Amino acid sequence: MPTPHRPPQPAPQLASPHSAFAGEARRLFAEAIGTYFLVVVGCGAVVLDRPAAAIAFFLVVLALIGGLGHISGAHFNPAVSLGFLLTRRLSGRRFLSYAAAQSTGAVLAGFTLRAIWPNRPANLGATVPSIGAGRAVLVEAVLTALLMLVIAGVATDARAVGVPAGLAIAAVVGATSFAFGPLTGASLNPARSLGPALAAGQWSHFWVYLLGPCAGAVAGGFAYEILRGSRDERVDR
Repeated sequence: MPTPHRPPQPAPQLASPHSAFAGEARRLFAEAIGTYFLVVVGCGAVVLDRPAAAIAFFLVVLALIGGLGHISGAHFNPAVSLGFLLTRRLSGRRFLSYAAAQSTGAVLAGFTLRAIWPNRPANLGATVPSIGAGRAVLVEAVLTALLMLVIAGVATDARAVGVPAGLAIAAVVGATSFAFGPLTGASLNPARSLGPALAAGQWSHFWVYLLGPCAGAVAGGFAYEILRGSRDERVDR
C-alpha cells in the first residue's frame, strides 16, 4: 500500500554561531547597563539624601527587572550570579562573563557619579560599615540570603508563575536598605560597592562587601533548593 503523501517538513533550524554570540552579547550588555543604572540611581540618592535611597533602590530595581529581566535574567549582582552557579542554575562560563559585565557597569557608574560630584560627597555612595566588621559581614550575609531566597523562588520555580517577580525582589532591596542602611549601607551586592569605592578611593572594609553578600547568596540559594523539594538539574548554558 502506498504511503500517504506528506508535505516536506522543514529541516530543524540550528542557531548559528553568529546568532549565539549576538544573544550572549545582548545578555552581557543588559547586565552591564542594568548594573550601571542601579549604581547611578541608587548611589546618587545616597549622595543627595540617604533616607530616600531605599525608595530609589526599590524603584530602580523594579524598573530594571521589568525592562531587562527577559534579556539576561536581571542579576545585576555577582553574588546572585554566584548563588545560581553553585546551585547549578548558571554555567561557570556565564558566571564569569556576567560578573565581569556587572563589575564593568558598576565601575562606569562610579566614575559617572564622580563626574557629577568631583568633590566626592558621601564618598559617592560607597558602603562603609558603622558597626564592627564581623557584625557587618553578618548583616550583609543575612540580608543577601533573604534576597537570594526570594530571587530563587520567583525566578526559578515554576510554581511561582504569576508572582510579580520584580515587585518581590525590589521590595527586599528597598526594605533592607531602609532597615539596615545606617549599619552597613545594605549593599547586598559586591558590584554596587565596587563602583563607588573605586571612584571615591574609599576601600575601608571593602572585603566585608565581598564576603558577606557572596556567603549570603550561596546560603539563600541552597536554602531555596531545600524548600523546592524536587531539583531541576538544567543548567543555563
